[in-house]
Amino acid sequence: MFKKQMEIPSAEEIKQMCPLPPSLRKIKEARDKLVIDVITGKSNKFLLVVGPCSAHEIDPVLDYTERLGRLNEKVKDKIVIVPRIYTNKPRTKGVGYKGMFSQPDPEKSENILKGILTIRELHNRNLEVSGLSAADEMLYPENYAYVDDLLSYVAVGARSCENQMHRLVSSGVEVPVGMKNPMGGSIPVTLNSVYAAQSAQVFKYRNDQVSTSGNPLAHVILRGLVDSYGNDIPNFHYETVMQVFEGYQKSGLKNPAIVIDANHSNSGKQFRQQIRIVEEVLQNRLYDRDFKSIVKGFMIESFIEEGNQHSDVVYGKSITDPCLGWEDTERLILDIADKV
Repeated sequence: MFKKQMEIPSAEEIKQMCPLPPSLRKIKEARDKLVIDVITGKSNKFLLVVGPCSAHEIDPVLDYTERLGRLNEKVKDKIVIVPRIYTNKPRTKGVGYKGMFSQPDPEKSENILKGILTIRELHNRNLEVSGLSAADEMLYPENYAYVDDLLSYVAVGARSCENQMHRLVSSGVEVPVGMKNPMGGSIPVTLNSVYAAQSAQVFKYRNDQVSTSGNPLAHVILRGLVDSYGNDIPNFHYETVMQVFEGYQKSGLKNPAIVIDANHSNSGKQFRQQIRIVEEVLQNRLYDRDFKSIVKGFMIESFIEEGNQHSDVVYGKSITDPCLGWEDTERLILDIADKV
């Protein structure tokens, strides 16, 4: 039985309550183009979606993204940095901290209206301090309308890429959408997700029947897989990447692109392994033209303090999965800029 707790205003009403100012909209549109040009191949720059596993508190997130903004000035000729501001957190067992959207105060119960307004404030302030528009995961497709004017990159998670509604909504998104491989790792399923997102669709969205023309910017994210025994299996290696490359060639999908998620099952959530994984992928890009042409970027989990904690006692430390600390992150980004 459902028990109504509060009424949530429509996306249009929320945007009036906490609008994206015109000056910040211009910055966001310029950043959109940079990201789109990487995915379409118009730009040879490398995409880097980097930031904490989950954005659980405004001040340390803004501290972190402001640092990214300063670092961006050193690498912007080679890299397009997109801060990872993930405000929804998928839970394997359905309980626990669910992200800022549901819990703007991690230690308190859900307050979704406050969460939505907090997220919009966070994105506005991020654009002001860093000049970099952000990425988030589309965990709940029906909620995307509350943030669709704020994001330059959207990810669909491993638990969601086979879900029909995620695929349909992705087909109407106007920025790049990365479809993660499913937990089982099937490459055909991953490419089917991209195909659905790139295709024109008609479906019910919110209170309307809508149509889309398809999103040609939908692409693959390789995040590793989990076998039937619960073991993490990486899929960032040369052989898997080339299987995806061949799948793209056979399918006729637009804008072939792969983003490598250096954490999750690729690293076994051993956060420092992200550095090794990035180095291996960069080496493979040196020696194979096709590999280089299709691997367009990385996703890296990083925050101010390395590791994680079970509460927010330590400023700038993840309360979900462990992350690289800032010093390692800065060195890694500078190293990527030298090698791409």
